[in-house]
Amino acid sequence: MSKFTFHTIESAPQDSKAILEGAKKQMGAIPNLYAAMAESPEILKAYMQLHQAFTATSFNAEELTVVWQTINVEHECHYCVPAHTGIAHSMKVDPAITEALRNSQPMPNAKLQALHEFTLAVVRQRGNVTEEQMTAFFDAGYVQKQVLEIILGLSQKVISNYVNHVAETPVDDMFKKFAWTK
Repeated sequence: MSKFTFHTIESAPQDSKAILEGAKKQMGAIPNLYAAMAESPEILKAYMQLHQAFTATSFNAEELTVVWQTINVEHECHYCVPAHTGIAHSMKVDPAITEALRNSQPMPNAKLQALHEFTLAVVRQRGNVTEEQMTAFFDAGYVQKQVLEIILGLSQKVISNYVNHVAETPVDDMFKKFAWTK
């Protein structure tokens, strides 16, 4: 059982209240991840800013999903894999992509496979990718900017995945149908 507080709007520190109110208005509920992060307004704000920045990158919905879910699965995040499955559905991402990512299976096309493999390399090698890995990524049609954008997505996911690990964040009701274990 988690020793972390999962805040409501009423119990949250003052500087977290507006973010929680906005989430509730937008989603109809406060995600448990936000409720856990609310204890530290700084991490909640940073996470929200990184999320907004990453979704504004050059990646399309499928590519955003590949980066997010590759990292979530690699980090074995019991919360983010189901949450991003639901998010991918709402973004109209092909369910074949989501299922392949959840089950560590090949992507449906070579370009997404290259993105998946390069993202895994960045995570596993802590950014110390080889020249061959970089060349394969570029040969698949990606550019230098997207290397940096993967690092941005990884920054966002480190925050959420690690918070979920330490807080033992319960999966929200809206994502329970997408429950996942490695």
